[in-house]
Amino acid sequence: MITVGLFVRLEAKPGKEADVEKFLKGGLALVQDEPATTAWFAIRLGPSTFGIFDAFPDEAGRQAHLSGRVAEALMAQASELFSESPSIEQADVLAAKLP
Repeated sequence: MITVGLFVRLEAKPGKEADVEKFLKGGLALVQDEPATTAWFAIRLGPSTFGIFDAFPDEAGRQAHLSGRVAEALMAQASELFSESPSIEQADVLAAKLP
């Protein structure tokens, strides 16, 4: 069961949209090694707006993810790829359907 999540909104710098898409697709390999990351989605919301939604069984899992390799890579490349700092929102998961 999942109880908490994160929603990260990302705005690509002009001309960096393809780089952001490539970065996000590469993030999947990093979260495969996180047992507490129950669900992870990289999404595109518009021409230059992207996002990540992920879900965890508990707060410990969420915190482990926030200090993990994807978060580290995101912050390391933020100034190069994004026009503003990533917006990271914590969420409580009220209901979910997973395979």
